[in-house]
Amino acid sequence: MAHCGNDLAAAVHHLAGAITSAPENPEPYEVLAELWRDRPSELTEAVQGTGLPQVIAQSYVSFLQGDMDIAAMTIGSITGVRPGTAWAAAPWFTDERFLGVVSAEALAEAALRVMDHGHDLDSDGMRERLRLWLHAIDVVIGRQPVPEAMARMAILLRACGLTDASFALCDRADSVERIVLTEVVRAGTWRKLGEPEQTTAAFERAIALDPTNWSLHLDLADMHAARGDFAAAVRSADQGLEHEPSELTLRAARAAYRARLTGSATDLSELIDLAPLLSNDSYRNVLIDHACAGPDLPADLVADARDVQA
Repeated sequence: MAHCGNDLAAAVHHLAGAITSAPENPEPYEVLAELWRDRPSELTEAVQGTGLPQVIAQSYVSFLQGDMDIAAMTIGSITGVRPGTAWAAAPWFTDERFLGVVSAEALAEAALRVMDHGHDLDSDGMRERLRLWLHAIDVVIGRQPVPEAMARMAILLRACGLTDASFALCDRADSVERIVLTEVVRAGTWRKLGEPEQTTAAFERAIALDPTNWSLHLDLADMHAARGDFAAAVRSADQGLEHEPSELTLRAARAAYRARLTGSATDLSELIDLAPLLSNDSYRNVLIDHACAGPDLPADLVADARDVQA
């Protein structure tokens, strides 16, 4: 504190910088713990805010307060922003006081936050920096095997390139209770591995668990289309529309796949009308590509569809 002119906010900034440089060093945490003992309300106020130094300090202050779920989710957010730093090397992250209390749901949410900013986690360096996350997952699900949380954690394993571990965690979730999310995660992992048949089978199992879920029928239709089976794609889209007849994306997918299968100008016209309303531009363009490959479609109509892609 003397180094920072007795300015608590400056001290927090300085300590956060020390943690960033070496998250495994216990000294900055010891100073924060001392400040927490001496000036808890002031320290709580000083760590408020969304700047990185404040958020780094917030994660440890939450641990000191005994709010392990908030501590987990906060360090997950930090890791998502700056995955190049091994934040989980913080001594408190492997402390039994944390791992023995944090909920599976909170750790699963934290794992998803690690992926929030789309950084590539599939490298040896990233896997080493995230190694203690994998340890935390193993410990927490060992005492609290919640299938939905386990499936969400398996997404992080997949993102790290640990596909075998991701499948194994899905299998552990199934041993507790089979749920839709586990099959969807499994499907995504098979898709990452370039296994369309296994991906399709996983979506089929998900639909068996939740037959009225229109989104699953759309996923399956898209998989059939990717494999070139447009008759099956149309059937899956039709099945989804039985449960959600006004769903825009399903209607657009069915029109695209019917145009590709039969060369129906009516279906291509419907897709042209619906496509500008789709929020996902890349998906819209994929549907148009499929539809425009249909047999004997009028050239002017195909040109109109291509104009929507521009």
